[in-house]
Amino acid sequence: MHDQIINKIKEFAQPIVEETDMFLVDVEIKHQKVPEVWVLVDSEFGQVSLDKCSAISRKLSEELDAQDLLPGKYRLNVSSPGLSRPLSDKRQYGKNRGRTAAVKYKRQDNYHSVQGVIEKIDQDKILILQDNKDALEIRFDEIVETKIIPKI
Repeated sequence: MHDQIINKIKEFAQPIVEETDMFLVDVEIKHQKVPEVWVLVDSEFGQVSLDKCSAISRKLSEELDAQDLLPGKYRLNVSSPGLSRPLSDKRQYGKNRGRTAAVKYKRQDNYHSVQGVIEKIDQDKILILQDNKDALEIRFDEIVETKIIPKI
């Protein structure tokens, strides 16, 4: 039932998010006394603005209320995924080009990790420039997890 509700919210959120220059990354529901719905969005071309998140929230809230998908009270939060979350969509890599990332990947049944700068992104792979200046190509279908490492 939980997965069905999340999938339905994604179905409603997708076209609303796409009206902006953003895309839907994920939807989560955190159960408490009052369910908390998190709609995570990102943009290939710029920042995720508070104004756009507010507009998406208003439209999506109207749709969820009209469909009575979450009966009773709920909280709706629309935001960017933030740096602590792994990249989960190919479109997130482009705006992170030039940033340092930790990438876990699987090749021939072995798991590997690499840290370096996302140097290049194309249709099916990324190029990581490691600290020792070695370049490593990793196909998207090999990536297990990519996290951006913030510079302090």
